[in-house]
Amino acid sequence: MCAIAGVLDGTASARPLIEAMTHRGPDGVRVEEGGGRSLAHARLSIIDLQGGWQPLHAAGGVVIGNGEIYNYLELAQEAGLGDALATGSDFEPLLHLYGRDGPAAFDRLRGMYAFCLVGADNRTWLVRDPFGIKPLYVMELEEGLAFASEAGAFAAAGLVPRRLSPEAGRELLAFGYLLAETTPFLGVRRLAPGAVFEVVEGRLVPQASRPALPAPAVRRTGDEQGLTARLDAVLEDSVAVHQRSDVPYGLFLSGGIDSAAIATLMARLNARPVTAYTCGFTAPGARDERAQAERLARSLDLDWREVGFDEADFWSLLPKVAAALDDPTADYATLPTYKLAEAARGTLTVVLTGEGGDELFGGYGRYRRALRPGWLGGRPAEPRGVAPDLLARWRAQAAAPAGLTRLQQAQFADIATWLPADLLTKLDRCLMAHGLEGRTPFLDPVVADFAFSLPDRFKVRGRYGKWLLRRWLEGVCPASAPWARKQGFTVPVEAWIAPRAPAIAARIGQVRTIAEVMGEEAARAAFLEPAGAPRWPLLFLAVWSLIHVDGAAPGEALDLVAGTN
Repeated sequence: MCAIAGVLDGTASARPLIEAMTHRGPDGVRVEEGGGRSLAHARLSIIDLQGGWQPLHAAGGVVIGNGEIYNYLELAQEAGLGDALATGSDFEPLLHLYGRDGPAAFDRLRGMYAFCLVGADNRTWLVRDPFGIKPLYVMELEEGLAFASEAGAFAAAGLVPRRLSPEAGRELLAFGYLLAETTPFLGVRRLAPGAVFEVVEGRLVPQASRPALPAPAVRRTGDEQGLTARLDAVLEDSVAVHQRSDVPYGLFLSGGIDSAAIATLMARLNARPVTAYTCGFTAPGARDERAQAERLARSLDLDWREVGFDEADFWSLLPKVAAALDDPTADYATLPTYKLAEAARGTLTVVLTGEGGDELFGGYGRYRRALRPGWLGGRPAEPRGVAPDLLARWRAQAAAPAGLTRLQQAQFADIATWLPADLLTKLDRCLMAHGLEGRTPFLDPVVADFAFSLPDRFKVRGRYGKWLLRRWLEGVCPASAPWARKQGFTVPVEAWIAPRAPAIAARIGQVRTIAEVMGEEAARAAFLEPAGAPRWPLLFLAVWSLIHVDGAAPGEALDLVAGTN
């Protein structure tokens, strides 16, 4: 919904930080300074369009937040706030609850958020939602602590040098994202999902974080009929609260069952046709989901709109996407996500998506492989072909608590690593680049408590993942074809890169970051090898680093690598 920035326990202004992020809050910027702090907010108006401006003051405290607290109406009602509320903002009840309960109030929040709260007790807090849907970055200054919604804001404000460490580059090429607290900018760290920090004299003091998943001891029981009915109620409730908005909302619809589930419930809950956007690829042999999405849209009476993506889009959007991804992820799905957001801008302000369905309900093929014995091709659900030191770092972040099944361990690893660092970063940056808010009904504490604690047989059965979700869709929306073979979401980037590979090979090793990370000759060789070499991640990193490290304009960066002009 917004961008937040601040300087705590110092005299510097947060204005340069927020001015680097106005794309996230195109409706206006407010900066409040004094009392040894500077708080700044760039607003994308979603709830209480007139009264929800921040910094927001109530109950003797002040808050700036990015995201949405979906259960704000229930919290206000349960607390009997009534006439005590001066606005309809979803963040105002939080200030009243904090005034009554202190930091225990944070445990009651249902939503996606990153916020800074200063209470009437003069305690200052930085908090991020348990799944890490909304970003938050910090850095220590000579005097005080600075925070912002984007890592790149610190470089834009001149607070850190524009330099990517070789280790961060290795992580990006190995995994497609950066691990744990790593960011591209030295001195800037990413707060972990669920982080709760008190800021004391300009330093972060960690408190108990909020977990995204239920405790290992929680095991859900029930028969298929009862669990299917409960799934229907849980998902409908989540979609209903995720639709809370004073501006137009819709969804991104693929041919898969996750977005089909969201579309089915949105159609149920809305009297008017829901606007849905689908992206398809115009390229020989590309997997195009538009036909299945259109069938589903017609069955649900959606206002369906298709968006094509071809080779020209690939080359024109690549540098724009790289520029938007200040915290990089070499996930080619960023490209169609960016174009969908570009198409939806002006029609929608809020977009619901299906991120999290695979992780919570057991959809990935690697989960099924993890359950097989070795003699049947089973293997752990972890990255392959990466250096031992990098794999050790990944395992440290992905380590699950004791008491989980092998399937739950694999789910936990994804939710701790690539979900926040890849999928959710992609969604946040590509949508916020166009002033859109992305919402993820699967990544909800009520849904997570239900789904993660399901017995394994209701997630993976035979060759099917997401078994219970498929069974439910079979009953409520047969047009979703829930038992059809999964196509997968594949952008034909290799086919588009291949004709230009020799030209890129001659140039890419000259990019300073690429030379530092893997060496000029190795980079050149990678582009001259047959398809299968890591061409796309290397190309993305080269363009990204020219923009964010060397200061090139997006179009100039692409031309320097690929000779496109």
